[in-house]
Amino acid sequence: MHWAIYMSIIIVTFLIMEGITWATHKYIMHGWLWYLHEDHHRKRSGFFEKNDMFFVIFAIPSFSAVLFGTIDSIFWLQAIGFGVMAYGFAYFMVHDVIIHQRFKWFSKSNSTYVQAIRRAHKMHHKHLDKQDGESFGMLYVHKKYWERIRKNRMLHATQKQ
Repeated sequence: MHWAIYMSIIIVTFLIMEGITWATHKYIMHGWLWYLHEDHHRKRSGFFEKNDMFFVIFAIPSFSAVLFGTIDSIFWLQAIGFGVMAYGFAYFMVHDVIIHQRFKWFSKSNSTYVQAIRRAHKMHHKHLDKQDGESFGMLYVHKKYWERIRKNRMLHATQKQ
């Protein structure tokens, strides 16, 4: 039973992180820490950007929860740390690999989900300043983007016939 509770905490933490990410992105990254996030919305040269500092900022509480949960045998704290870490990995894979293709691992996907998240993120990046943004989440995609991809696919299929 202990492992089921442990895994449940990891999964619930992972799911909650989408909401935390949305709020952090909208109110902190597009708020008082815009100076770290701004270069992510602008064309730049080089591989790294100031925005990459958020990786470190979010890794610290995750690492700390795993570390202190392990040292003090607080299984739920350790599980929360692993849930945040799992979300961080998913965020990296979706945002940096699939959307921005900083690594060319999954560059050709016909998945409706992948196309919907790319579309939502493209709409987010059309705003070059910190105001008037949209689509601040990462893994959850609003249904309007799913519908647009499906509509485009149906239109494309009918044009082929």
